[in-house]
Amino acid sequence: MAGRGEDPEGSEDRKVPSRDQYGAVAGPCYDLAYEKLRDPSGDAAFYLGLARQARGPVLELGCGSGRVLLPIARAGIPCTGLDASESMLEVLRRKNPPPNLRLVRGRMESFDLSPERFTLVFSAFRSFQHLETVEGQLACLSRVRRHLAPGGTFAFDVFAPLLSRIAVAEEPEAEDVRFELDGEEVVRFVAVRRDPARQTMDCSFRYERRREGRAVSEETFSTRLRYFFRYELEHLLVRSGFTKLEFFGGFDRRPYDYVSGETVVVARAG
Repeated sequence: MAGRGEDPEGSEDRKVPSRDQYGAVAGPCYDLAYEKLRDPSGDAAFYLGLARQARGPVLELGCGSGRVLLPIARAGIPCTGLDASESMLEVLRRKNPPPNLRLVRGRMESFDLSPERFTLVFSAFRSFQHLETVEGQLACLSRVRRHLAPGGTFAFDVFAPLLSRIAVAEEPEAEDVRFELDGEEVVRFVAVRRDPARQTMDCSFRYERRREGRAVSEETFSTRLRYFFRYELEHLLVRSGFTKLEFFGGFDRRPYDYVSGETVVVARAG
């Protein structure tokens, strides 16, 4: 298995984005933001536990900067990370990943790594929510089924769409995190606009770099997420051939309760 780089022959998909949505600031800032915002959820430990049970090989869809995948690879488990963003893959390459981690640029709804099969395929931190259409969602699940080894596991997480939040059509820009980068303070602001008819939310992120309390530069990028309800996900999974389903309300495997804000899914084919 190739290490530390993109495998240009690893996917038949050539329709990766021509414009990377993550810019020069957003990519390097990703880990610094989410070590505060996401690490406390315990998601990395959860997926590491699944990987140890599966014993590899492991495939992550939407691996990004490797926040979740890199600890699995460093545990000695053969891994492949797939992502559509070249800038995020470059962030991961700069972390000196071990040779048992291969990186592939491609889209989760159209990747093809045949004839490889994986005992665990997972998609951490809501990457599945970037699939806006039913066609894209089913295409991704079909690809997952095709790449799972017999008895293999597919796991992913999305946020539970709390009615009190999704009823708000627009959330004006507000600060959500700040951290230090290269001796400067970075403040991230987020604005949200929701479309209830399509169950989508457009999120605009603005990174403002400050020196001695004064803004010196900024960069903005936007992304769209599709939100899912619990039985909508079950329908998609069963339709795609997954019959052994578990839903949790958190990465501590608490019973699914909706109010936690987390939907964690572990699925196996029948």
